[in-house]
Amino acid sequence: MAFLARPSGRIYYEAIDITAPWVRDPETILFHHGVSTDRGLWAEWLPHLVDRYRIVRFDLRGFGQSDDPGKDYQWALDDLIADTMAVADAAGCERFHMVGESTGGTVAIACAARMPERLLSVTASNAAYRGASVRNVQGKWDDVIARDGQAAWAAEMMAGRFFPDALTPEKFDWFEREHATCAPHVTLGLANMLLATDLASEVGKIAIPMFLMCPDSSPFVAVDEMRDLMNAVEGAELMVFPHARHGLPLSHGAECGAQLRSFLERHFPG
Repeated sequence: MAFLARPSGRIYYEAIDITAPWVRDPETILFHHGVSTDRGLWAEWLPHLVDRYRIVRFDLRGFGQSDDPGKDYQWALDDLIADTMAVADAAGCERFHMVGESTGGTVAIACAARMPERLLSVTASNAAYRGASVRNVQGKWDDVIARDGQAAWAAEMMAGRFFPDALTPEKFDWFEREHATCAPHVTLGLANMLLATDLASEVGKIAIPMFLMCPDSSPFVAVDEMRDLMNAVEGAELMVFPHARHGLPLSHGAECGAQLRSFLERHFPG
């Protein structure tokens, strides 16, 4: 557990290595979460991975224990890519598997296209590669937060992320609290950056194994958007999870971790 100094403030990250003693030179998986949560999102993925893989996860700037970059900060995809690589460097990862969800998935896709020498594979969950395709965000989030506040936005978001009874009460309360307590300018700044992102001209360059995890009922990223991405990247694999909304990485964390393990073992059997 450590803080990494960045121009916009400190980034909190942790490296977990409890791999089995017979695993020689374990590969690393680096996790990147999306809007209004923190590294705790991945908790139920990890039991399926930690015996074989070294884990690096961090709090995106403005969330969790990482510093808020401030109201005047201009969010940029290049900065988030640089943060990711800085965390990887600090954790001693020359090459690694990258997993990202939602906006973190968009960052992971961009890293795969722009920095293939650093990544072994890329996994993106409930993520868009074209901001213009993201639904129910433009104008709506700004209006709800301006009119009713961050906590009201958080309550509204829970219905978009999860079907009723998808989470235990404890998980539900944790996730809603994460949404309700983050700074509105961070939420909206990151969302507006995503909406302005377009990687359509870049994704065809991706030549590393790609795994796409897609909920069947996200109100933000349609199945067709992720299917288009699969078709644009040679050899990419798509798994659609039934009865799942945008909060797939939390509602189906154990299943996602098991599917990631299967994907990695098929492509990297050593």
